[in-house]
Amino acid sequence: MKRLLPLVFGVIALAGAASLALPPLAAQTRATATNVPVIPHEAVPNFFKHPPGVYTGENMGITTNSKGHIFMYHRAYETRLFEYGPDGTFIREIGRNNYGFAFAHSVRVDAEDNIWAVDEGTDMLIKFNPEGRVLMVIGRREDPTQSILNMPGNGSFHGRNEKYRFGRQTDVAFDQQGNIFVSDGYFDARVVKYDKTGRFLKAVGKRGTGNLEFNTPHSIATDFQGNVYVGDRGNARVQVLDNNLNWKANYTNVGNPWAVCVSGGPGPKNPGKQYLYSSNSWQDSAPAAGAEFTGEVYKMELDGTIIGKFGRAGKAAGEFATIHQMDCRDPNVIYTAEINNWRSQKILLKTATTTSAPEGGAR
Repeated sequence: MKRLLPLVFGVIALAGAASLALPPLAAQTRATATNVPVIPHEAVPNFFKHPPGVYTGENMGITTNSKGHIFMYHRAYETRLFEYGPDGTFIREIGRNNYGFAFAHSVRVDAEDNIWAVDEGTDMLIKFNPEGRVLMVIGRREDPTQSILNMPGNGSFHGRNEKYRFGRQTDVAFDQQGNIFVSDGYFDARVVKYDKTGRFLKAVGKRGTGNLEFNTPHSIATDFQGNVYVGDRGNARVQVLDNNLNWKANYTNVGNPWAVCVSGGPGPKNPGKQYLYSSNSWQDSAPAAGAEFTGEVYKMELDGTIIGKFGRAGKAAGEFATIHQMDCRDPNVIYTAEINNWRSQKILLKTATTTSAPEGGAR
């Protein structure tokens, strides 16, 4: 036993070093947009109805399907995926005790109403059919000993940049052909494209501040033309790529985009005009001054023109504490998943009528 102790404590020390060496969160950036119209909004009170004894912890992901059902992916004492009806009534739990569930990050629904859970704890992307059966898995859960072996001497974890493995991926989106786009994420700092069968097609990106460089690509969305919108959180911008992952533009005036979504939902079922939404979120641990100009959600044209904004940091209904993911299938009905308020909200938008103070949200 004595001979094993140095090895055991060495493993513990390495694991501790890994936990201390995660990529640092970038400083919160004040949104530079000025004179932004405020969009009146209201939260539907007590919308989500949980069964007795069922609670949610950190609400990480939220999405809807073509029938108006809502899916909530959250971290409590375990990672769980819940489904609710259009009226917020709890329907069922999906995938409990699934090998791919460890640390929820986001959830999306594709054009065929398949449910995709993005789990950063297992480095896995799990596709469920509408009945809740697993259809596909991309990525692989790493065993603990391999995690330790992959750490270089300085204790930081380097991303793999492999075709079929991730480094704490963050989100997933789909184009009209069913191609799959993954923001990968905390360690790899890249965007990966697969075809609808899960076959690798292309990957772009590395850590940095230039075009096609990322500092935590935290969320991803597509429009009907196949353009890809990446919430480049640490660089305080949305990067726009074409369908082949070539760079097109940067939108830099809406703060730190923790969550992005494009209205209309996946598939050609809603041919109406599409809008881009981006949440300028930050954690409660941000400097006190940061809370004065964070929390708002921006509504934009797809070319980056700001239409208006709604919300602010806070705990009350209609206020937000770190929106981690949004659903905007209906451009006037926004679902938000919040980390620090341990809740999701249904938000109803009205016509923008007033103008904010300068600096895009300073109060």
